[in-house]
Amino acid sequence: MEEGAAHQSGFHAPALATLGRDGAPRLRTVVLRGVDRERRTLRIHCDARSAKAAEIAADPRAALHAYDARAKIQVRIEGTARLHGQDDVARAAWAASRPMSRICYGTAPGPGTPLPEGGATAQPQDDAAVEAGFSEFRVVVLTAARLEFLYLARAGHRRALFTWDGAEPGATWLAP
Repeated sequence: MEEGAAHQSGFHAPALATLGRDGAPRLRTVVLRGVDRERRTLRIHCDARSAKAAEIAADPRAALHAYDARAKIQVRIEGTARLHGQDDVARAAWAASRPMSRICYGTAPGPGTPLPEGGATAQPQDDAAVEAGFSEFRVVVLTAARLEFLYLARAGHRRALFTWDGAEPGATWLAP
């Protein structure tokens, strides 16, 4: 996953699952921005106006699914997501973001707004407008409580489960 956050593997664009306000699952591709192995956290960014931000605010349970076809490895991570906006975590992530990434948070209208036609959005036109997008910038930090690892191999698949829901971490092999 660390290689994915550094754009070096198929794990760079995992799918994030949240629960919609109606209780139905919602799934979308996101960009993995950071991993902290010791804290068991993964970091992605989103817009405060997005459905995913509202869903996480209403119910922090979330999951990530990533598959690296070259490595033949699938990873599923379940845990609790936390939104950070206009705090030290968000400021540090904003400062580390490329200007082209920051532009997304200053667009109008916000994500998911119905449009009369395709392309009917406005991008910020100057640095001040781009920086104003920080108010809509959110960092999602997912803390892993469960991780399933699957390695696909001709000689036999290998699957393992790691959990962190008790006093001691758990690990076990599973039938693929």
